[in-house]
Amino acid sequence: MSRLLLNCDIGESFGNWTMGLDAEVMPFIDCANIACGFHAGDPSIMRKTVTLALANGVRIGAHPAYQDLAGFGRRSMSYSPQEIQDLLHYQIGALDGICRAQGARVSYVKPHGAMYNDMMAKPAQLRAVIQAVAAYDPQLPLMLMATRDNSAARALGDEYGVTLWFEAFADRAYDNAGHLVSRQLPGAVHHDSATILDQALTIARGEPLTASDGSALLLRADTLCVHGDNASSVAAVQRIREALNQQSGL
Repeated sequence: MSRLLLNCDIGESFGNWTMGLDAEVMPFIDCANIACGFHAGDPSIMRKTVTLALANGVRIGAHPAYQDLAGFGRRSMSYSPQEIQDLLHYQIGALDGICRAQGARVSYVKPHGAMYNDMMAKPAQLRAVIQAVAAYDPQLPLMLMATRDNSAARALGDEYGVTLWFEAFADRAYDNAGHLVSRQLPGAVHHDSATILDQALTIARGEPLTASDGSALLLRADTLCVHGDNASSVAAVQRIREALNQQSGL
């Protein structure tokens, strides 16, 4: 990948409940991680979000999660490796079907919430996720967290022939291993747009962040995430887009 891609978790409304500012953020991102109905979203929201992404020339990614609508997919749940693969295939297939009806396809996968965090902490679960992507379509890249040391994940990706896109977060605090600070702790989520912009540009320049213990943390990232449910992130998206374009000479 020649430049840092900007991605956003999106399509997270459900029924009459509206979540995020999808129409406002979509023109400024490269990749839309669209909820697949298990933590958020529903068939109509998925269709509308795909339509919006296509109108803005944005890549469409499946954003699967644990089956936890009430907890927004942020509660860790116990599944076997086969059940993890079944969850992924069900959700990727659902979004891919909606894409195909509009002449498009899912172009990558990014797990959501607790599923994402658990796969980064448990090698067996990361293997199950990579196996699921490889079985569905080995041409689909898998988005996962850039940490201090990505070597184990890279080895798994190579084993199954799956391309990995390493992701960093503009609006989250990190611990010294390069994992996200728990949302239960103070300061885990940045709510100041200037702070979010500064962190985004630090990552884009390949410079180290300051981890929660004060140590220097260097993250090698292919893509940068902002959260569509964080109003400050949405406010910073246009400025991040402009800064990344300037950096890449666009």
